Amino acid sequence: MRIIVLLSVLLFSSASLAHQLKNSVTTVLFNQRTEHIELMHRFYLHDTEHAVEDLFGNQADMLKHADDQQKFADYVAEQVAITDPNDQPLQLSNVGFEVDGKFFWVYQEAAMPKQPLKGLKMTHGALHELWPAQINMVNIEGKGKVRTLYFERQNQWHSVTF
Repeated sequence: MRIIVLLSVLLFSSASLAHQLKNSVTTVLFNQRTEHIELMHRFYLHDTEHAVEDLFGNQADMLKHADDQQKFADYVAEQVAITDPNDQPLQLSNVGFEVDGKFFWVYQEAAMPKQPLKGLKMTHGALHELWPAQINMVNIEGKGKVRTLYFERQNQWHSVTF
């Protein structure tokens, strides 16, 4: 009986710890075919509901309410920025958002500059003001080897060179 109790405690404590891992994954894709830089942000749906409630002060239902989805997508757009190596902003446009299983996706894009980019600078502060442990991982693809950036606090900028 003690073993069953111990296993139950371990199971429930590990499940609660797993839920406390606050993170998002973003892919920045240099799409040569469309001549756009595409950003695809993936968040856990459960986290987005809590964020909408905390940020906007209302009960959220990300599955049923398009206005909650739009609020979160707009919030993400305000938290993400990209510049060229000379700090010239690349204008991001909001493309859309969707619920996909347990994830909420936000899509953005920017036109590729006429001059080839030799690198870029980026910030991604989504959810940091709510959860200090939030980590936003960004994979940059389509310019040689994949590069990964980790954003662990608001107003943090990282740069990569190609």
